Amino acid sequence: MTSVNGSHAAHSEGDEPNPSIVQQNPDNCFRILLATDNHIGYAEKDPIRGQDAINTFKEILEIGRDAEVDFILLAGDLFHENRPSRTCMHQTIALLREYTLGDKPISFELLSDPYDGSAPGFSFPAVNYEDPNLNIATPVFSIHGNHDDPQGTGPEGALCALDVLSVSGVLNYFGKVDLSPDEAVQDDSDKGIRIKPILLRKGTTNLALYGVGNVKDARMHYELRSNRVKMYMPEGGDVAEDDWFNILLIHQNRVKHGPQQSVPEGMFDDSIRLVVWGHEHDCRITPEKVEGKDYWISQPGSSVATSLAPGEAIPKHVGIMSIQGSQFQIAEIPLKTVRPFELDEVILSYAAEQGVLSLDDKDSITEYLKQEVKRLIKQAHDNWKERNPDPDAKMMLPLIRLKVETTDAKEMTNPVRFGQMFIDKVANPRDILQYYRKKKPAERKAKNNPDLPDEDDEEWEGDDPTMLTTNDRLAKLRMANLVKQYLQAQNLEVLVENGMEDAVMRFVEKDDKDAIKDFVSDTLKMVGRDMKTREVDEEDVEDHMLRAKEHAASQYAEARPVPKEKSKKGKSKQKDSDEDSMLAEDDDQMDLDSDGSFQQAKAPSKGKGKAAPAKGKGKGSNPLFQNASESEEEEEEPEEVMPAPKKRGGASASSASSSRKPAARAPAKKAPARGATGGRGMQQSQLTFSKGAKASKPIELSDSD
Repeated sequence: MTSVNGSHAAHSEGDEPNPSIVQQNPDNCFRILLATDNHIGYAEKDPIRGQDAINTFKEILEIGRDAEVDFILLAGDLFHENRPSRTCMHQTIALLREYTLGDKPISFELLSDPYDGSAPGFSFPAVNYEDPNLNIATPVFSIHGNHDDPQGTGPEGALCALDVLSVSGVLNYFGKVDLSPDEAVQDDSDKGIRIKPILLRKGTTNLALYGVGNVKDARMHYELRSNRVKMYMPEGGDVAEDDWFNILLIHQNRVKHGPQQSVPEGMFDDSIRLVVWGHEHDCRITPEKVEGKDYWISQPGSSVATSLAPGEAIPKHVGIMSIQGSQFQIAEIPLKTVRPFELDEVILSYAAEQGVLSLDDKDSITEYLKQEVKRLIKQAHDNWKERNPDPDAKMMLPLIRLKVETTDAKEMTNPVRFGQMFIDKVANPRDILQYYRKKKPAERKAKNNPDLPDEDDEEWEGDDPTMLTTNDRLAKLRMANLVKQYLQAQNLEVLVENGMEDAVMRFVEKDDKDAIKDFVSDTLKMVGRDMKTREVDEEDVEDHMLRAKEHAASQYAEARPVPKEKSKKGKSKQKDSDEDSMLAEDDDQMDLDSDGSFQQAKAPSKGKGKAAPAKGKGKGSNPLFQNASESEEEEEEPEEVMPAPKKRGGASASSASSSRKPAARAPAKKAPARGATGGRGMQQSQLTFSKGAKASKPIELSDSD
């Protein structure tokens, strides 16, 4: 395989060979297990599929232990639910304790502050293997996804299941973004998304892990458009800026759902070497070069099928990534505990032309479909045996999905009754068949039908809801549209409809019991403050309440604009193969450019802000982070000095002293070198690294947008 530098290859897309390392040196090479979208807890009450996710997660941990990787890197959606059950949490913590704790020495050192991101009010560090009371053999680093995102407004702030795992000492949670709902309506340059790296070193290889947990696509686009995404940049010290291998973990839509419902692949700066993309379930773990860019994207995909979609039928893998200097490579590891999944599509009219069945005869259609399902079951067995040559291995019941085009058929069998013939033969007997009809242009769906929202007729794509199974019908039905239609029919005098819709959806989807109460309370306080500033007569109370509501709605619309009317003519819809992806919301359509893409802003220049001396260094030492100006037109921000790491028993080495040690030997288990954290600054960018000497500009929109 031809060697390719992972950051500076310049071939055209499609001609790029897979990146590789020329001569691998174990003392200087990171070995990292990549996985994402484990969805632990998915269908946990299903008697057949309930343990699929946790079994595959166990296999992933076993792969990491047997391969003796340096650490495991997860890109979100570790859990399927925002509030996983006690059984789910119990199994997850037990597995992490079983496979990540041990006496194996940590072969790399931490250069950033181990207490950065730790629980406030407690003395233990955020990085578990830096805790003298824990014996970590294989650290696990993870960001959150859209399924296990932080929720709540308690004194500790928004929390998620990963926070529980973090304080338990079995997982390192990073990439948490604290965004309050009212930040988007305030023009404050000090607020927005801040991305702080975890800096690691192994021998001569320096690694910076940047993580951005899932942010609602509409909010992410607002932050990007407003130039409120800022990243901490490692500068100074004994490591040159170009010597860092920068990895970015994100968990957003990659498939375009609308003008603002995805993150463009080409929006990142060339200083990033690799983007690990979570959220999309299609396994595309082989690094893909982005056209016109010098970085790669790896999309590990999900480890369990959460929908019967084509993307889930792709064989699932995890990867062991090796990083040495500026080069990297990923070895694909197939997962053996994934339940077999086969799907196909038949057109009854075509089968009738071949003389296989009669469209007027229900029994002949049923018999034909029965034979097709049997064929898929046999195909699942053959494919499984090919991937698992062990004769003693027992195959799990497969998932089977057969899409049936029934346009000219007179009568069809009930899909649930049909599935009863395959009980104990397939894992999903209730939803084997999916009926659909060709869409007729002149046909109009009934208005005010709660099962067929008027605004989203295209979601049904010609499917006849009377021909679908209950599971398929509910999968296509979007709760957000029902809530939206109901609120539009009401006469809300004080509450903002869009905000109420968001609160209801948080209550329904995230089980946030305080969402509606908090929204109502905040809205009443805002309206009350607005009315207190004016002299209101008793006769004009209703008018002033209406004006106060309009003012609140205008503030809310700045962060969440009302969508433009959809064009019904000439509309083409790009379907996402992963039905489990976060659904785009109709009232979140923030128009950007006419093609829905971003305009790349010019990167800001670097300033030379004063930095506090690093702990343990002399006056002449360079800081690890350095402040940078955000724009030529903006005033210089006050310096942010990050706290130096607290002393811990048995560990007193500084970054400067550790850098002079021979790189061939790994540090001691309980006394890894500390990263001296000096003055650290932030650079503004659109989720990019700052390069060049040009000032950063906001994204310019066209007049039509």
